[in-house]
Amino acid sequence: MPYRPNAFLRDESGAVTVDWVVLTAALVGLGIAVTIVIRPAIIGPSGKINEALEQERVFTTFTEAAAQDAARRATEEPDTDD
Repeated sequence: MPYRPNAFLRDESGAVTVDWVVLTAALVGLGIAVTIVIRPAIIGPSGKINEALEQERVFTTFTEAAAQDAARRATEEPDTDD
């Protein structure tokens, strides 16, 4: 089979694959661009959520939770709004 560059250049059998590669690359680029734009707006609130979660204590038994709640209530001032 002789080498014919013109026939190779006119052959469109791989054109769909090239289209999908270009579309996929465009979507990946768009995703990266959106991530770069949104990232600063997400870091602040996520840091606040992290701080709030780090301050919480998880009780593994009911007695621990009840004891903690009783200690908290003993230190609070009673409501006198009646």
